[in-house]
Amino acid sequence: MPELFWEHIDEVAAVILFCIGFTTLLLNRNMIKKIIGFSMMDSAVFLFLASYGYIKGRSAPLYIDGRNDPSLYVNPVPASLVLTGIVVSVSVTAIMLALTMRLYRRYRTLDIEEIAEKVREEGK
Repeated sequence: MPELFWEHIDEVAAVILFCIGFTTLLLNRNMIKKIIGFSMMDSAVFLFLASYGYIKGRSAPLYIDGRNDPSLYVNPVPASLVLTGIVVSVSVTAIMLALTMRLYRRYRTLDIEEIAEKVREEGK
C-alpha cells in the first residue's frame, strides 16, 4: 500500500467507523441499536479530530526550558474540542437511553415502527 495511506490510517479508520455507525443508525429498527450506531458515529468524529490535531514529532504545549517556538508544539484546540464533545456525547446518550426506557415501559417494544403504530392507534 502507498505510504500516504499508512500516514492517514487514523483518518481512514474514523471514516470507516462513522460509516458503520451511520449504516447501523439507518438500517436498524431497534432503538438500542440506533443509539449504539449514534455513539459509534460520535466516537468516529472524536477519533478524526484527535488524529487531525496530532503532528508527528511535536509535544504538548507546555512551556519548559524556555522553548517558546510554536513549531515545537501541537495545537491544543482539537484536544479540547474532543474532551468537550465526549462530555456532550455521554449526556446525549444518557438522555436517549432514558427516553428509550420510558418508551419500552409504555409500549413494551423497542421497534420504532411498532411504537409509531401504537402511537397512531392512541391518537384515534
